[in-house]
Amino acid sequence: MKFKMYEYAKCSTCRKAQKYLDAKGVDYTLVPIRETPPTRAELKKMLAITGDIKKLFNTSGQDYRALGIKDKLSEMSEAQALDLLASNGNLIKRPFMINGKSGAVGFNQEEWARLVS
Repeated sequence: MKFKMYEYAKCSTCRKAQKYLDAKGVDYTLVPIRETPPTRAELKKMLAITGDIKKLFNTSGQDYRALGIKDKLSEMSEAQALDLLASNGNLIKRPFMINGKSGAVGFNQEEWARLVS
């Protein structure tokens, strides 16, 4: 199954991940994360993979800090956190890559090698 990689064009980590996928000959579609955030279903699937809602958040991003999510996250339900992520692509850790059965957030070359093999 083809991968879908959500990315932000100005993100150097996203560009590094894209070069890695190209070098490995991986079939993927690029999706601009700010304009088209992952769906709630994709976020829920990634949560099942990571096991921790905080891992889905771009904790170093301006929106994360401006909205004070660090202080609010522990009070949020899973549904509230997923809704927030699905409504604002700036809040999502990137790159965010997913296919039918697996995925990864952030770029860790070893993790991505296992994912695309």
